[in-house]
Amino acid sequence: MVTLHDILTGAEGGRTPEPGAFPTIVPQPSSRDAGVIAFTGHNVIFADVGEDWIRSRIPEGDLSAPLNPPFLRDLEERTGRRVGTIDLLAVAAPCAGDPPIELAEVTDVAHPRVRRAHRHRADVRVWTCPGGLLVVGRGVAGRWEVAVEVEPAGRGRGLGRALARAARHLVARPLWAQIAPGNAASVRAFLAAGYAPIAAEALLVPARTPARDEQRPG
Repeated sequence: MVTLHDILTGAEGGRTPEPGAFPTIVPQPSSRDAGVIAFTGHNVIFADVGEDWIRSRIPEGDLSAPLNPPFLRDLEERTGRRVGTIDLLAVAAPCAGDPPIELAEVTDVAHPRVRRAHRHRADVRVWTCPGGLLVVGRGVAGRWEVAVEVEPAGRGRGLGRALARAARHLVARPLWAQIAPGNAASVRAFLAAGYAPIAAEALLVPARTPARDEQRPG
């Protein structure tokens, strides 16, 4: 049986799912993670709701339906979860050598982005630099995910790009970034750091999750 881990590992190597009218349906990789990923011409649904139920709610040949409000709303009701932001997914290969900026790894960080990361990821590691924060951890289906935060005073100076690039030197595995499409500055930073857009993703979080945490895990 194909798993979400198999699909994501293939995508890391440039092998995205072949275009196809009906989505690939795979089991949830964990009780924590459920959602929809839209690759070019093909959708992947990882939610334990039953294939027949999914087929009954997606019009034949409609590639946009899995990430459109009607289906996502039905999925919320079926799972008792809430859909967070529909994010751009980008991926980058690891880089050899030292990061382009000096970073200090820390273990005791009360930053909200770090707290969210611990709720949604395993093996979380955190680095800081003047004006910036870098977080990596194992998220959906065990993939390595990266998030950066730049303080307002440090924005517009390329620090976000440098942090995104630095992450590629710190983890010897492909890195995934979940980026809100409306956050143009973040999109530009990750693209400039060598991350390639690969898909869009909607994750479903437990309904009890506080509203401020319903966005990307960060």
